[in-house]
Amino acid sequence: MMIHLPQPRVLAAQLPDHVGESVQIAGWLHRHRQLKSISFMIIRDRSGLAQVVVTDPAITFAEESVLQVRGIVTANTQAPGGVEITDPEIVQLGEAEQPPPFDLYRPTVPAGLPVILDQAPVTLRHQRLRAGHALAAAAVAGFRDSLDRQGFTEIHTPKVVESATESGAGVFSLDWFGRRAYLAQSPQFYKQIMVGVFERVYETGPVFRAEPHDTARHLAQYTSLDAEFGFIEDHSDVMIMVESVLAGMLSAVRERTAELELLQAELPELPAEIPRIHFAEAMRMLGKDDVDLAPVDERALGEWALREHGSDFVFVTGYPMAKRPFYTHPEVGRAEYSNSFDLLFRGLELITGGQRLHRHQDYLRALADNGEPVEPYAGYLSAFAHGMPPHGGFAIGLERFVARLIGADNVRLTTLFPRDLHRLAP
Repeated sequence: MMIHLPQPRVLAAQLPDHVGESVQIAGWLHRHRQLKSISFMIIRDRSGLAQVVVTDPAITFAEESVLQVRGIVTANTQAPGGVEITDPEIVQLGEAEQPPPFDLYRPTVPAGLPVILDQAPVTLRHQRLRAGHALAAAAVAGFRDSLDRQGFTEIHTPKVVESATESGAGVFSLDWFGRRAYLAQSPQFYKQIMVGVFERVYETGPVFRAEPHDTARHLAQYTSLDAEFGFIEDHSDVMIMVESVLAGMLSAVRERTAELELLQAELPELPAEIPRIHFAEAMRMLGKDDVDLAPVDERALGEWALREHGSDFVFVTGYPMAKRPFYTHPEVGRAEYSNSFDLLFRGLELITGGQRLHRHQDYLRALADNGEPVEPYAGYLSAFAHGMPPHGGFAIGLERFVARLIGADNVRLTTLFPRDLHRLAP
């Protein structure tokens, strides 16, 4: 008995390799253009667009309907990819009962941010809106690959914690079977603990900050790319690792040529060594005396790095201890400053990192100096009581990274279903 296997699906991007052959494609009806005697259906799948030539005027479907098409691949230089499907047999797999909020085939997005976000399940299908998230996927892949190659182990830590102890930022509390618990502000404590297990660890996952900022650069939930590793000399080793990871991320993003061209994104050139400026020197240059950088200061330092060093990146090192968590290692010889840094990318804080304390007694002293009790940190401190090497790490905000890459003026445009002061849906 002869068994008839289903015809394998061919993607739109693969069609030029099948000229003259009968193929089957499937996707969404991106656009339907009706002419006098024929019509053109543009089918969109995950790889791109395919043109289908239809001669029967009775064949019509609503845009965004899901179609399966069998036909002959025919060369046509005017069609997407230089080919089209002729003599088609079309089957509707899913019907579009409602039109999208705007024409998804338009080359630009003809809607403002509220419409884009409110209708995200549909608007994200627009090629320009989709493209940024494809670049984010590539960036995460580059982050992972770079660290995997350097002996790091990926970990997955809890996002619900017992104590709100990780920073001064606001936290989200919740009911945990009758007990109060909190959403994790970062995996910081856990990744330090795991340095005592694997030496080198990283994590990609959500973090939660209940800070009341309603700006184009802040979110209540974002994706953090974290790394921590042991046996370092000081925070300079961490900055060298940051440079290596950024190179891997940019290399992976650079391979997504279709999305980069669509968005007209200009990728930065990563210098062999990112320029560095100490916080104290930055304050002198800015003519200020403060313990933190305001957004206007970050922009000024970004302009300075580009003007003086031709770099879109600049490390600001030695942040005052007054603005760093208790686990930060102080600068040797200048205890008011820290062995920590921020990396600014095109005038915006992108990465925070540094060297951590690693001796148990130093932690006890730091907590006492900050007037904090030891008990809430008991599990965390136990790692140091059992011996830990000098170590440090960093965290990258994924959405900010992609927003800066593509020139988006609001981080929500590079966030899937953003969560902020006002938004919990969709």
